Amino acid sequence: MSVKKIDQVASIENLVKASSGPKSSDARRADASRDHVDVINQIFAEFELAYHNQYRKAYPDEAAVKLGKKYWLECLSDYPATLLLQATRELVKTHSYLPTVADLVNVCKRGVHLFGLPDPREAYLEACRAASPKAAQKWSHTAVYLAGKNTGWFELANKPEGQIFPLFEYNYSQLCQRVLAGEDLYYQQDKALSQETTSPLSNKDNLSRLEKLRKDLFS
Repeated sequence: MSVKKIDQVASIENLVKASSGPKSSDARRADASRDHVDVINQIFAEFELAYHNQYRKAYPDEAAVKLGKKYWLECLSDYPATLLLQATRELVKTHSYLPTVADLVNVCKRGVHLFGLPDPREAYLEACRAASPKAAQKWSHTAVYLAGKNTGWFELANKPEGQIFPLFEYNYSQLCQRVLAGEDLYYQQDKALSQETTSPLSNKDNLSRLEKLRKDLFS
């Protein structure tokens, strides 16, 4: 694997891990007592439906199910509940055998792709290459547009990659965290430019219109 590819994989893993952030043991337990308990129950229910015989063999009685759920909860509580459920459904569609904790973790590590999010490098290139007006373009994901807007379209177009990419990657990672946590991102599309007037514009009006166009192009 090339150094560039390794860096891309590392960036994706960092995005997923960052979505939970550093938490104390008490905070993790508080989170687990809510969404994570529900999602572990859902995971086991879906595994039972998809792998009935294998599931019954692995968890033959209620005591085994209870112990299994507790173990999975402890292993997976650092990942967002929505990501765990998405990863579970991806496994059910692709695995013939009852998945393990390790299987689920591996899918979670590439979790941004489960939500239609490109990796940071792909998102950066998309933002840099987008035509103007930016909000009118078809984006692979709203997070890419918002990351570009938060970073600054002028800066993306004029600053060297080594200088501007870290800021874009940070902004993008923050948005990815919100997506992985289950938030839907939106942005207001720019209104169409007003029709040209039939009478000639004054020099002052021309300058004002040019300034508005410049702002619209980099909005």
